[in-house]
This record gives sequence, structure tokens and C-alpha cells, in this order.
Amino acid sequence: MLVAFDRGDDGELFPMYGPTDQQSEERAIRTAKALAGKYVGVIAWSRDADPALGDCGPPNTLFVSGDVPDME
Repeated sequence: MLVAFDRGDDGELFPMYGPTDQQSEERAIRTAKALAGKYVGVIAWSRDADPALGDCGPPNTLFVSGDVPDME
């Protein structure tokens, strides 16, 4: 997954790009690096998921640049 953020007039972060699912971790990192110079913050992460149970594990941060909200 990948999200890029900007700041509103009130100073709060808001998503400007994404969240988008990426085809691979490598692609997520490459895309995040390309977006890093264009937005206040960018984060790419992966998660282990069990679709049969509808359960997701904790996020695994792949790349972060600038200001991003907490993933918790």
C-alpha cells in the first residue's frame, strides 16, 4: 500500500495520492521514492493478510519520507 500526504490550511495532513495497492513491495518503494519530492509525506507499507478470516497483521513499513500520520 502507498499513500502520499499534503497539509491543509489548518496544518492537518490529508491524503493526496492513495491509498493504492501496489503489485509488489519493490514497486511500492520505487513509487514512494518518486513521490517523495512532490508531497509533504509519503509512506509505503505491507501487511500480512488472511482473506479467508478477514484478518490483517500489523503494518510493515517499507519506506517513509517527510511527515506522515501514525500507522496505529
